[in-house]
Amino acid sequence: MPADKHYRKHLSGSADLVTTYEETRAGFVALALEKNRRATPFVEQARSLKAASSQSKTPADLLNIESIQSALLTAAGVSDKAVNHLLHEDKIEAIQGLIAKYLEPAGPAFVEELVFRFLLTRGDTLGGSMRNVGGIMAERKLTRATLANLSLAKIPYKWLHADSKEWLHGKEEDADIELYLKGLSWKSKGRTRTMIYNRTLPLVKKNVDLCLLNCTPEDLSTAFKNPSFYIALGELKGGIDPAGADEHWKTARTSLTRIQKAFSKKNLSPYLFFVGAAIENSMADEIWDQLKKGTLSNAANLTNADQVASLCGWLCSL
Repeated sequence: MPADKHYRKHLSGSADLVTTYEETRAGFVALALEKNRRATPFVEQARSLKAASSQSKTPADLLNIESIQSALLTAAGVSDKAVNHLLHEDKIEAIQGLIAKYLEPAGPAFVEELVFRFLLTRGDTLGGSMRNVGGIMAERKLTRATLANLSLAKIPYKWLHADSKEWLHGKEEDADIELYLKGLSWKSKGRTRTMIYNRTLPLVKKNVDLCLLNCTPEDLSTAFKNPSFYIALGELKGGIDPAGADEHWKTARTSLTRIQKAFSKKNLSPYLFFVGAAIENSMADEIWDQLKKGTLSNAANLTNADQVASLCGWLCSL
């Protein structure tokens, strides 16, 4: 089967792409569990803050507890980013404002008021990080399926650690590396393939969710500037809410069209693909039409494990 017809291995028609009610429900549950997981450290911090601040007899005494000064700034509404731009006197002023306006009026319940305001700011932080959690979870699912394909084929791989920026050799016992992985590299047909997430392409000057290149990790920075090294490019939309499905597809479609036009000017036509969690009927029809025309080389519904596994197998074989 030609590489650009691989989608027929897991799709027989547009209906296969549509997200079912059960998959939508499961997606919302997964998001809720992820939100709770991410909230756990904040809850534990709040408990520690309560224990430490309970030593104080008055709100003003809180200024004497060195270990909670950072938490006091958080309770005052100062974000982690803003802290870096404040002088010491600015920080003291913010904390004094918190004490005067909110903690002293709370009377004997000032510790509870402090913890409440700490969690209020931390909740905003969590809300901000949750805005793209669908995309992050989508990357993890695609990564795990790709790793599974490589492992089954006994293909060695390297992976890029998001924090250290190091390329590490993969091991069979690797667990949860998708939490830290931002790139993968392996050999296919005697050549090294490197897959990378969320990079701005010099050719299109826009961010692309996933790129597969014909290069080694060491040559990645150079290859990124050379359009001829690109093998496949894809858009990955992990949002599960059906209400935002059309908007996600419009954004992805615009991005893929931009990519196609930019590469065609160089007489190049890398494979283009789309993976989405929320796919409605009209979207599915349009995606299927693009697959038949060859505008898209592959597509899959992220909530369908078989489709994701098949698409990742295709990427590993290119």
